Formats: sequence, C-alpha cells, structure tokens
Amino acid sequence: MNSRRKFIQTSSLFGLAMSINPDLSLLARQETILGHGDFKYKLDPTWGNLDPSKVPVNNCHEMVMDRKGRMILLTDESKNNVIIYDQSGKLLDTWTLNLSAAHGLTLVDEGDAEYLWVVDNGGKVLKTTLDGKVVSEISHPVSEGIYSEKMRYTPTETAVAPNGDLYIADGYGSQFFLQYDKNGNFIRKFGGDGHGDAQFKTAHGITIDSRGGKEPTLLCTSRGHNSFKQFTLDGEYLETIFLPGAFVCRPVIHGENLYAGVCWSRLKYLEQMDNSGFVTILDRDSRVVSNPGGTEPSYLNGELQLMVQKEPVFKHCHDVCIDQDENIYVCQWNAGKTYPIKLTRV
Repeated sequence: MNSRRKFIQTSSLFGLAMSINPDLSLLARQETILGHGDFKYKLDPTWGNLDPSKVPVNNCHEMVMDRKGRMILLTDESKNNVIIYDQSGKLLDTWTLNLSAAHGLTLVDEGDAEYLWVVDNGGKVLKTTLDGKVVSEISHPVSEGIYSEKMRYTPTETAVAPNGDLYIADGYGSQFFLQYDKNGNFIRKFGGDGHGDAQFKTAHGITIDSRGGKEPTLLCTSRGHNSFKQFTLDGEYLETIFLPGAFVCRPVIHGENLYAGVCWSRLKYLEQMDNSGFVTILDRDSRVVSNPGGTEPSYLNGELQLMVQKEPVFKHCHDVCIDQDENIYVCQWNAGKTYPIKLTRV
C-alpha cells in the first residue's frame, strides 16, 4: 500500500499529499501564494483527493457548482463520469454515463430544477438531471443535414441563453458554434475554421456574458488564437479579447470578472514542455488583473504583453469553478490523473 501511494505521489504533481510519508517540499507548497493585485490565493493541493482505486479520474475536465453549493466534477473516466463533492472536498456521490471522452459540463437552472448539459468528444450532447438521468439528447448535425458527411463533429462545450437557446461549441471538429432553440430545433451555425475575426482555431468553449446589466452576449474561445471572441446571441461578431501567450479553455463568469484555465502558455507550448498552465482573471473591462501560477499581467501602451507560466504548480488548466467566497477550483487535463486543486482567496 505504501509503495502504491508513493507511486501516486511521484507520478502526479501533487498526488496524495497527506499520505503515510508526506513530502515536506509538497507541504511547503501549501504555503505558496499565487496571483497578483487583489486576486491572490493560497494553494490547497490536497482538496478533493480520493482513493483512485475506488474513485479514479483520468482528466478532470470541468466543474460547476449547484445552488446547494455542491461541486460537480466531470471526468472522462467511464467508471465515474461525475464526482460530486461538498466544499470541504468530501465525496458525496458519483455516477456515470459510460462516456470515455466526457469533456464539457454546463449547469442550467430552470427554476423548478437544475440540469446538466454533458458533452462527449465522441459526438454526444446530453441533458441530464443532477443525479445522472438523461432527459434529452441533441442529434448529430450530419443526421440533421446541418453538416455534410465529410465535416468532422467533435463537440467540446455548451452554453444556455436566458431564453433557453442552446449553443454547442464544435471545438475539436469543424470549428462552428451551433445554435438550437429550447426544444432542440436547429437555428443557425456561425464561426468555422480560419483566421478571420469571426473564425476560430480550436473553438473550445462558450459562455453567456451578462455582466454590468448589459444585453447578453456570447464569449467564445479561440484557443489557437490566444483569445476570446465576443458575438451577439444571433452569431454576429463584435470584438476579440487577445490574451497573448495564453491557450485559454472555457470562459467562466463570476460576478464582474472573467476567469479561465490556460492549458499551455506560448513559449512552453513551442518548447513542448509539460508544465505550462496557469489561471487568468480579467475584470469587467477585459483587462487581465491576475495570473495565478503565471507571470504578472503587464500592459505597454495599452497592449497586454506576453503571458507565460511562472510557478510550476499546474500542468494544463482545463477549467475553473468559482464558489461564493471567490475561491477557485482548478481542473486539469493531462496532469497525472490528479484531482482538482483549490485556490483559497486571501
């Protein structure tokens, strides 16, 4: 048992940090403060660690918080696609849809109940209850004539508008965003592969932005362009938020701020280095105010300068979830099967 635990510790960034033979250097990391300005965080690498022989994970892809304050994690481990924690990191429940490529998780509150939209890279887009019962499924776009037979479909994420419209990001496929009404009827697609203002390279994520009481818009990831692109709910391009060096994943809105996990930073991506992730935080004016795990944001003549990883804390930050106290829970991809890491705001 000791040798198994030692293996887990050495094969992941943090592993089971508080096991029989705790690593003193690892414990020292718990005193590490990450971030900049008013957005600084204390590292908690042991939050949510479980027994991998009973509750394994491959990649911790995404996390949401329900109205009870429970943290709902999506993994691509088919034994337990969904792991539910309380905010202390205690395991509450698990369930599975037997998906080997579960990737995107969106929570929608419909008043009477909350539901999840689960996206699998294999092409499934499923609406479920919080305990895993499938309520509905969006058909493959080829079967509906939305895509031609030759077009690739590998969805990554969803977002739900205030009127119930559903948007699907085809982030690993043909780089379109597909819009459906609340009954699942197709409305339009926009985007596509390319380098134009309204085109995408890895259209990985999407969310609804209603900050400041403004009319809601769409924030869409173009990870290969190191940017978020803003569109109207009808798919009309508005602007680009350029984040030089940061291969951002899903945009996450909390309060007036925008958060995102960065899977790679530009320099380390080009060098093919493993540890390159960090978290980036933007204010309501789309200015980067903090990069926990990354270099301090710097603007020169109004232009944001290159951002890269500074502290080798994270491998590839795939998603973040923000709780009511503005703590951050970081989900990682390709990170040695580690569980989420908590950043406690200080």
